[in-house]
Amino acid sequence: MEVVKIDKVTRVYKVGTVETQALRGVTLTIEAGEFTALVGPSGSGKTTLLQLIGCLDQPTSGAVWVGGKDVTRLNRNQRADMRRGHIGFIFQFFALIPTLSAYENVEMPLLLNGHTPKERRERVLELLHAVDLAERAKNRPDQLSGGQQQRVAIARALAPKPALILADEPTANLDTENGKQVMEIMEKLNKETGVTFIFATHDPRVIQYAHRVVTLRDGLVVEPNGNGKKS
Repeated sequence: MEVVKIDKVTRVYKVGTVETQALRGVTLTIEAGEFTALVGPSGSGKTTLLQLIGCLDQPTSGAVWVGGKDVTRLNRNQRADMRRGHIGFIFQFFALIPTLSAYENVEMPLLLNGHTPKERRERVLELLHAVDLAERAKNRPDQLSGGQQQRVAIARALAPKPALILADEPTANLDTENGKQVMEIMEKLNKETGVTFIFATHDPRVIQYAHRVVTLRDGLVVEPNGNGKKS
C-alpha cells in the first residue's frame, strides 16, 4: 500500500527577482512499512521533499499524496490536522520544549489530540521504555545527553501512532555511538510497529541502516530504488 506518492513535483523559491528551483519534477512512491533514506549532497532537494511530504510546504506544481489524500488540495487547517494526526517529525536539533520533562515532551501531542490522562500515561510510559529512557522520565532536556534528547524526540514523534515518521538529518548532531543507538532504535520501532520511516541524510552512518536508498541530485531523483543494506 502506498503511504506517499509524489507526482511530477517542482518547488521554486523566489527571493526578489532570483528564483531557485529546489525540485525539478520529482516522481516517487513510498510503500507502507519502508525504512527509506533520501540521500544527496547539500542543496539536492531532500529536505524540501521532506517538507512537502510533511505538509509543511506546498509544491509549485505537481501533486503529493499522503495516506491516500492529495495534500496539495488541503487548506492550512486540514494540513495541520494531517500533521498532528498522521505524521511524526524528528528534527536535527531535537526541538524539545526545554521547560518540560522527557515525560511531558512525549505527552504533548497526546494532550493536543485530546487523549485521556490514563491513555496518555500508558502511551508515554510504553514509548519511554521502547527508547530505553523510562528512568529519565522526569529529566528536562538540559539534563539529558544529545542522544537521549533525540530518543525522547523519537518517542514524541510516535506518540499519536502516526502512519509515517519523517526525520531530517536525525544523527547530524550526535557522535558515532549515539548516532548508532538512534538508528538502531528507529529501525527496531519500524520493524515492531510497521510505521513508515523516511529520513533525509548525507551521513554514511545513517545510510547503512536504510532498507531503501533514494538518491537526489540538483532537485531530481537520480536513483529511485537504490541499494540499502537490506532488500
